[in-house]
Amino acid sequence: MDVFRGAERMMAMDDATWRRHANPWSVWSRFTVLPLLVLAIWSRVWLGWWALLPIALALGWNWLNPRVFPPVDRLGGWAGRAVMGERIFLEHRSEIAPHHRRAATVLTWASAAGAVPLVVGLWALWWEGAVFGTLLAALPKVWFCDRMVWIYEDWVGAGRALPGEDMT
Repeated sequence: MDVFRGAERMMAMDDATWRRHANPWSVWSRFTVLPLLVLAIWSRVWLGWWALLPIALALGWNWLNPRVFPPVDRLGGWAGRAVMGERIFLEHRSEIAPHHRRAATVLTWASAAGAVPLVVGLWALWWEGAVFGTLLAALPKVWFCDRMVWIYEDWVGAGRALPGEDMT
């Protein structure tokens, strides 16, 4: 199973969505999704079944986020290069240097490891586990994004065309 492709398919990313997601506001605000989802799930303590509403809103924000910000004209900043690097990684993985592919896989598994204390913390209402799991899931994701910038820089440095519209 290819978790990278599965996530991309679930998000239904097209050229326009990628351009919008390259907006720094989209990238940085996307880091709110996991904490909002954790709080929404935790809210079952106070809201009971009504917690499904904030859970749905958090999941909706996850899908909506890359679509609500205006597209960027150029990829000058770290966030935009991270998004385009991820797109390059997804669309041209076999052409990416093996050390980048390996690092992306390791960082994805490191992020997934945060799910264990996160789920246990949410299930048992153990706030320390939930917070630790959230951090353990989020920090490797930031490192993953930085790796995607490196992939972008290598790709552009080699004179390769960017996927979708040319956004240099």
